Amino acid sequence: MGSVDPQSVHAAALLQSELPSDWAAVRLKFLLSEPITDGPHLTPEFISEGFPFLSVDGIQNGELEFEGCRYISDEDHKEFSRKASPRRDDILLGKAASTGKVARVKVDTEFSIWSPLALLRADKEKISGAFLEYCLKCTLLQSQIDDLCSSNTQKNISMGDIPRLLLPLPSLGDQHSIASYLVRETAYIDALIADKERMLSLLDEKRAALISRVVTRGLDPDVQVKASGQDWLGEIPAHWEIQPIKFLAVVGNGSTPSVENVDYWDETGFPWLNSSVVNLSPVTSASRYVTETALRECHLPKIKPPAVLVGITGQGKTRGMAALLGMEATINQHLAFIKPRSKQTSTEYLCYLLGHAYAFLRSDSDGAGSTKGAITCEQLANLKIPVPPIEEQIEICSRIVQSLDILMPLRSEITNSLVLLAERRSSLITAAVTGQIPMEAMS
Repeated sequence: MGSVDPQSVHAAALLQSELPSDWAAVRLKFLLSEPITDGPHLTPEFISEGFPFLSVDGIQNGELEFEGCRYISDEDHKEFSRKASPRRDDILLGKAASTGKVARVKVDTEFSIWSPLALLRADKEKISGAFLEYCLKCTLLQSQIDDLCSSNTQKNISMGDIPRLLLPLPSLGDQHSIASYLVRETAYIDALIADKERMLSLLDEKRAALISRVVTRGLDPDVQVKASGQDWLGEIPAHWEIQPIKFLAVVGNGSTPSVENVDYWDETGFPWLNSSVVNLSPVTSASRYVTETALRECHLPKIKPPAVLVGITGQGKTRGMAALLGMEATINQHLAFIKPRSKQTSTEYLCYLLGHAYAFLRSDSDGAGSTKGAITCEQLANLKIPVPPIEEQIEICSRIVQSLDILMPLRSEITNSLVLLAERRSSLITAAVTGQIPMEAMS
């Protein structure tokens, strides 16, 4: 075992102070059978079938998620495996993008990992894989990871800093008892979380069905209809028009100024938005700001409300999502803006309609087997949409808001309970792996 080498990180010092007297606090590097490796910094060509390829987004809710993952060829897999070859009981740690995500390999599936993931292989004579996993998930270790992160555009922990993490270490027998206890107790909490998430899904389905019905058929159930000529729309009221978005609005996108140029970024400059903002509508705040120099030299658009923002790149859920812009801002290249040319087009109606078009936009942007997953501004501009009279657009949006006012309190209640359950799970893991729960209580 390595001797404790106190570091200035507050979370590490706190961990040492909370451990039982017969436990040790040990650097991660002394608990591994092999040096830490990560996935290569190469970008493979993705194919429809082959070896699973995981990056940080392959860790979902603390577990590896292979469903929906990308695949690489046998040749690329061999190349990636030369640097990192995960096997059962190894630990994968997110070191970039979603830093701090942790999952243990619990399958014998052969797969490759990308550079944002680090691979940790426990020395079984010192620490069990399951205990190591729970340690890295506890709040004190997550705080250490945060303390060791550098940050430019996103948090990263270096390969040199990961081995410095300080872990609690009871005897191997106690480790196995703690891990078994946590498997039982977290399974109960996870079942409650799954029930709550199913309830949220049902509410979201009800919300989506309501919006889809009224933005494509209006509020009159007896209205005469006609074929829209668009497969994703079906029939629409006979008195509605069908027009491409470019006839109704200006469509464009932005860019990312060089993060190395200090003249481009300012703590109190002009709001600059990335694609994560489409998760919350309306968008009324920014996490980063650019200068007038950046706006001018990088040809960034100044977008004033009313406008709609659409995520246009990536494999994640934000591609195709739409949100209302609630403040003047500029955007990066992963977002498009749609700004109506006149008051005859409601941005609220347009945003709800694009929500209905989400699945179509994602499918259409994938194209003929494309794996890039990108919606172009041209695709958005040429998208043909139903256009009710402005009075109907306003009535439709009003009806949607009224219906959501009924659903939202219940949704908020369920969401709050999910937060409490997640906090309870995290607290339980932290208490168990730091010796705050008596061993006899775990039997």
